[in-house]
Amino acid sequence: MACCSSRRRSAGRGASSVADQTAIETAEAPRAPTANEALLAAVLGAIPEGAVLGSQVARGAEVEIRVRREALHAVLQMLRDDPRFAFQQCMDICGVDWPGRPERFEVVYNLLSMTHNHRIRVITTTDEATPVPTVVDLWPSATWFEREAWDMYGIVFEGQTDLRRILTDYGFEGHPLRKDFPLTGFVEVRYDPERQAVVYEPVKLTQDFRNFDFLSPWEGMTTLPGDEKVHLNRIGRE
Repeated sequence: MACCSSRRRSAGRGASSVADQTAIETAEAPRAPTANEALLAAVLGAIPEGAVLGSQVARGAEVEIRVRREALHAVLQMLRDDPRFAFQQCMDICGVDWPGRPERFEVVYNLLSMTHNHRIRVITTTDEATPVPTVVDLWPSATWFEREAWDMYGIVFEGQTDLRRILTDYGFEGHPLRKDFPLTGFVEVRYDPERQAVVYEPVKLTQDFRNFDFLSPWEGMTTLPGDEKVHLNRIGRE
């Protein structure tokens, strides 16, 4: 018995259903920007032209802009005062050393907005002698961070009236986080019982302390501490 179907068969692989058509339209539609991408676009639109050297959303989650040193203070003040951004807190200021670059230091500012719950990283560059404008007038807590950057890297902050060492000793020479600074340093500090005073001396690395025995202390041991009873019981049974 022959039968006839009234269902039409599709001649090709085109959109043969509502679901297929929706998938095609979704693929063709532009992707909506993420919250971080929208924040970066708004910040770039508010900063005067020529102040920004580069920008990105690093690792997909970290808004980052690089600004000229001369425009740094104005950009940071705008990020703090503009209600669209409201970066009320400077969470950290740190340095990064690239000895091979003409301006070897990157000065990194990490800002937080408690109002909008977003963050931004602002980076500028400098060398060993050119000062970076202080931001202590914007965030008084920056004094601690700027002193630390000066102590560790030797980065100078113009307008900072309390630029003293904060982590190293007051008699320390040099800046220990520079990549050309030796890991052992130049001077060691110890207490001399004969003088009954703290003395500073050139670093001396005694050769005996450079030789290490990397063998396991358990190698060659047939009886571990606590196993004596086990061996005695075994001998008794034999």
